Parts: sequence; C-alpha cells; structure tokens
Amino acid sequence: MLALKVLPLLLPLRGILHGRRYTYQWTSLLVLIYLAEGLVRSITDQGIGQWLAMTEALSATVLFVACLGHARATAPSRAIKAGD
Repeated sequence: MLALKVLPLLLPLRGILHGRRYTYQWTSLLVLIYLAEGLVRSITDQGIGQWLAMTEALSATVLFVACLGHARATAPSRAIKAGD
C-alpha cells in the first residue's frame, strides 16, 4: 500500500531534478492530494497514525510552498524584469 502512495511522487522526479518549471507547477497540484489525505487522517485517526498523518500534511505543505516558490522565481516575466 505504501508503494502505491509513493509511486505518483516518482513521476515528477526527473523534471524536478532538471529544474523544469512546468514540472514544479503540476507537482504543486499533485501534492494537494497528499495534503488533503494527511488532514483527513489527522482528524480521524488516533495514536501514532494521527502523528504520521500530521507529518504527511506538514511535508506536503512544505513541498507545495517550495514548488510555488520555484515556479514564481523562474517565471519568464520575472526574467525579463530582472534583465532591465
């Protein structure tokens, strides 16, 4: 079951390692699924499962913010303004 959760995260790995802006953009949408699951499980689970779900939600939030930050920093409109 864990492998099925990790498999979608391996799809954008090559594009992220090469710094492709488009990959960062759609990865930010993909990670929202993990954020939603982490939030739901942190409310419904008990014990260690609840703490793991909170960790999942926090990790997904960090990845989401990082993807948006990279996509914003590498925007073509910003590159033109920086060259002026």
